[in-house]
Amino acid sequence: MTQALKVFYAAVLLTLIGVTTWAGLKGGNVLPATFALWNDPWGRATLVDAYFAFTTIFLWICYKEKSWVTRGLWFVLIMALGNLAVASYMLMKLSRLKPKDGIKEFLTRTSV
Repeated sequence: MTQALKVFYAAVLLTLIGVTTWAGLKGGNVLPATFALWNDPWGRATLVDAYFAFTTIFLWICYKEKSWVTRGLWFVLIMALGNLAVASYMLMKLSRLKPKDGIKEFLTRTSV
């Protein structure tokens, strides 16, 4: 299961890097796009949904991480970079698992 998660989060990270690079090369600016999205009712609903999801993941990270500095750093990264940061966190934690570790060790605080 942890190997499948590594593949999944690597695919998420690579896809997001690719689509973000593509958007940047097309000359798009994220701030005007965000304002335009916010003015659309479905765009607003999507942004609120995404940031609630980011907050949910961040709360799990607060459970996993003991240091307030680390928690604060991941909060900033997730709120600024979204799923780029989430996928990076997941890959970092998955890479630190011991070979015998499974999903329980990944999800619980007692893991790495």
